[in-house]
Amino acid sequence: MKPVRSLLFVPGHKLDWIHKALASEADAIIIDLEDAVPAGEKETARRNLAEVLPCIDRERVTVLVRPNALDTEHFGLDVAAATRAGLSALLLPKLFGRDDVVRYDALVTAAEIAASLPRGYVELVPSLETARSISLVDEILAAPRVGGVMAAAAKDADVSREVGFTWTPGGAESLYLRSKVVVAARAAGLRCIVLGLWQDVRDLDGLRTFAQDNSGLGYTGQVIIHPSHAPVVNQEYSLGERQIAYYRGLIAAFEEGESQGHGAVSYDGEHIDLAHANHARQALALAGLNH
Repeated sequence: MKPVRSLLFVPGHKLDWIHKALASEADAIIIDLEDAVPAGEKETARRNLAEVLPCIDRERVTVLVRPNALDTEHFGLDVAAATRAGLSALLLPKLFGRDDVVRYDALVTAAEIAASLPRGYVELVPSLETARSISLVDEILAAPRVGGVMAAAAKDADVSREVGFTWTPGGAESLYLRSKVVVAARAAGLRCIVLGLWQDVRDLDGLRTFAQDNSGLGYTGQVIIHPSHAPVVNQEYSLGERQIAYYRGLIAAFEEGESQGHGAVSYDGEHIDLAHANHARQALALAGLNH
């Protein structure tokens, strides 16, 4: 799954909200069939998928759907309704281990066949919001179809109850789990590594700090709950003009030194070698830029 900076959650039973989300500045949207949808509106949410997804161009818009968990009566109907042209991935909630991902994989395969879609059309993005899933993250990310991962670190949500931490804006209590997920995702070769989420809709300064901290930790994007958060998050998970110029200058300096037989050179007062040049090349490539 390609990297996305901002993923906007929207309740699946609110069709007008879905259209507004698609028109927002968010890189991706997550149509929720789970917690944000009341029990009596689950079927409405599934019907809305049939209207929205066939109109989606996956090359231009990334759409995920979060089904209900495996311990509910809804998950099978959700997967069948969501698996259609236009969908990029399912965001899998409340996982406890690799076997849960395998169960979703089987359901998606059957749904792809029923919808005349090629096998492997839909990717899976595990949402790590249980203590067991965080503990077993390496196994989970090696499961079939996994194309990205979401680490949960929200205030007073499932993960804080499961792990037992008391949330703070600085995030010291969740630093270990957030770091563990990044390392596991990088080891698995994933490019879409996202975090959720900042809950104070009005505190954009807090949101910016939260995004800066997690971008610096290695996350490529963040789940958001309001369209006004998209511009802030997009900026903080992007390379700034100064950093782009720095990386391009670093690569140019290294390549010039290399052409003269040097394995290391001085650039902007710093010692740089092949490792630094490769880091700069990768950062620019992930941002869709050339050097």
